[in-house]
Amino acid sequence: MYQKFIINQDGVLKFGHVYLHRDLLGHGEWCPYGGGLWKRDEGRRAILLYGRSFDFGPPDFGRVRRIEWSGTGGSPSPLFYLPNWPDEHLLIPVFAV
Repeated sequence: MYQKFIINQDGVLKFGHVYLHRDLLGHGEWCPYGGGLWKRDEGRRAILLYGRSFDFGPPDFGRVRRIEWSGTGGSPSPLFYLPNWPDEHLLIPVFAV
């Protein structure tokens, strides 16, 4: 299992521990706004988002309308996107608590 995320057609950012990004989709959902991988960074007390989904493409964070936190353990955390992963020097804020 891998830590992956998607952004569905309603702009819901969903997290999970799955093999494939499509495993995060519920019945009747599709993923036009991409996805990627995530990891918790305890030092920064944040979740780092990186990479892209091979099935759905790179994430479009401008489309996010709601975040479903259940896949990360349930509690909101700051989200940062790492466009140059594995280089963690450039962090783009996605969500602040």
